[in-house]
Amino acid sequence: MPDSPPPAPDAPRRRKAATIREVALAAGVSTATVSKFINGGQRFTREVEDRLTQVIRELGYVSNPMARGMITGQTGNVGIVILDILNPHFTSLVKGASRVAQKAGLNLLFTDVAEGQLPELAMLQSLSRRVDGLIVSARLSEASIHWLLHSGLPTVYYGGHTGHPDCFSVGCDNFGAALMLGRHLRDLGHRRIAYVGFCGARWSGDRHAGLVQAFDGSGAQLRLHDVQAPIPEEGERMASSVLLRSEPPDAVVAYNDLIALGLMSEGTGPGDERARGRLRSRASTTSSIRAMPARASPRWIWPAKRWAPSRCSD
Repeated sequence: MPDSPPPAPDAPRRRKAATIREVALAAGVSTATVSKFINGGQRFTREVEDRLTQVIRELGYVSNPMARGMITGQTGNVGIVILDILNPHFTSLVKGASRVAQKAGLNLLFTDVAEGQLPELAMLQSLSRRVDGLIVSARLSEASIHWLLHSGLPTVYYGGHTGHPDCFSVGCDNFGAALMLGRHLRDLGHRRIAYVGFCGARWSGDRHAGLVQAFDGSGAQLRLHDVQAPIPEEGERMASSVLLRSEPPDAVVAYNDLIALGLMSEGTGPGDERARGRLRSRASTTSSIRAMPARASPRWIWPAKRWAPSRCSD
């Protein structure tokens, strides 16, 4: 009969987490004092605060966020709602918000509503129960914005104005940015302009209006195209209708960089010569392709020298 294997050594036991009662006992204070000190509800003498800080560090005490939330009525979380996690513009927003939240001792939670293709309002309501405030896009639906206005939850909108006077927002002058870009193209001598916009965003109209004013009185032809979503695949889909016209544009302005890069990829990128020969020919005669933001993904840039972004919002 084979010998039985030796018994496995006992696994090291996990150290039991310190409790608030143990902290109070070690510091010689009441549990109420520990709770108020941790939650910032009251200041104490320098001696007491130093002693509590040392004991908490020595015992490795970590407060229970759920218990703290029951006392303070706060979760310690901030939520951010983004429209497309694959869009580098939104990942940059999450990165910046995360850094600020970390410095403030807050957690950042986020949800992606996939450009409104997912149940936006339901996801927003679910997230709101877990946070003390929200950072959301001004491109949310009217139903979502209306709910936020009446929820009482502190909210900041990014990307533009919502049209409601009581909302706090951070954005850029979309009309002014497009006006500057249009004047630049006008000075270059371009007179056949195509604008590939996205009507799902309120400020796409502002950008179009800025271009119209920039070319006012120049005799330029400004043609408007619209995509179903501000993604590279839509730029690829629109490439033939934008570039393969009897009088192709000599400049194309896209709502965002992803659409522009999709146009570039379809019109000048590597691929089947027979399928894309005409697009390449037309793209080579289109001397300017401009996009409003400046968040380029290397995957879509070919050739790099033809990419000319102009900084703005999403």
